[in-house]
Amino acid sequence: MTEQIGPIEKRMTKKLDVAFAPERLDVINESRLHAGHQESFDGTGETHFRIRIISSKFAGMPRLARHRAINELLADELAEGVHALALEPAAPDESVRW
Repeated sequence: MTEQIGPIEKRMTKKLDVAFAPERLDVINESRLHAGHQESFDGTGETHFRIRIISSKFAGMPRLARHRAINELLADELAEGVHALALEPAAPDESVRW
């Protein structure tokens, strides 16, 4: 069964693509992994995401600045119900675990 890409995931992907012109971008909906963490949350929807992005725009940028840039770009989505973002930004010459 293939998971459907929701409207929030599509919007975040487009914003990240336009702003950072990434060599690689993975926007992963991890909401289902958090089912049961709160009594009222069943893991459905678009509330928890992992973003893996490789972009030359991150070259020479400290880790905190990279996170801030992504969080500022996705401020609307965070305000509209995205509860958590796990960010894994890297420049092209940096090694990644994924």
